[in-house]
Amino acid sequence: MHKESAVEKKLLHYTGKAIADYNMIQTGDRVMVCLSGGKDSYTLMRILQLLQRRAKNKFELFAFTLDQSQPGWDDSGLREWLKKYSIPHEILKEDTYSIVKAKIPEGNTYCSLCSRLRRGIIYRYAEEKGFNKIALGHHRDDLIRSLLMSIFYNGEIRSMPPKLLSDNKRHILIRPLTYCQEKDIIEYAKEQAYPIIPCTLCGSQENLMRQRVKTLIDQLAKENPKIPSNMLHALTSVKLSQLMDRNRWDFKNLEKQQEMNSKMTDVELEIFGSDLF
Repeated sequence: MHKESAVEKKLLHYTGKAIADYNMIQTGDRVMVCLSGGKDSYTLMRILQLLQRRAKNKFELFAFTLDQSQPGWDDSGLREWLKKYSIPHEILKEDTYSIVKAKIPEGNTYCSLCSRLRRGIIYRYAEEKGFNKIALGHHRDDLIRSLLMSIFYNGEIRSMPPKLLSDNKRHILIRPLTYCQEKDIIEYAKEQAYPIIPCTLCGSQENLMRQRVKTLIDQLAKENPKIPSNMLHALTSVKLSQLMDRNRWDFKNLEKQQEMNSKMTDVELEIFGSDLF
């Protein structure tokens, strides 16, 4: 009989809550889990499998791993792990490594092109095999780091939504670990002794923007431990009228709205006011 550890119980709770809050998985779903060989995707796969066993709504799980032909790639441990837990899977080999190395100058960040190529392959595979949900292993800290990175380096307020319809409207991406903290995933990974496959593209480039943002948040969290959770909550509580986006708020015509409101009675404002903006 499987005995849950304290950290496993915590991950199960927060993953289950995220799935429920955002209606990520329904009865009959065919969920393709992107298993990269890192701590996050291993944890996602294992936690989803445990939730699957206790779920009232029955759904299918399948692990998809992309071998990008990176030097030193060894998936023997991954294959044994998949066999141990009887997880249906496929490991597909596509040489995107050579493309990225050829296109991106040495010393520049590979992540953007690498992820774009990988995403295209994942979408194509899911569509060909009939999977209607694609599960990714991004956790709470990924979401809040992405928020700051977007603000600092792209001048946009955006992050990673827990559930997303792809641009071509053909795929739904879900992030069941949205509420999970990286420190818990690290502890669980040590406990589970995952056969980690390192990324020789991202891992070989130091001082990436994401690492700098991570360090900043970690430093702030030492002063105020609530900062990471407050940042996540901020993504769920957007006050558009308090921002500067002219596409979202009609700044040019506020005076007209003010004048119109001044002519309305309190009862009319109460009835119609919420529909005016």
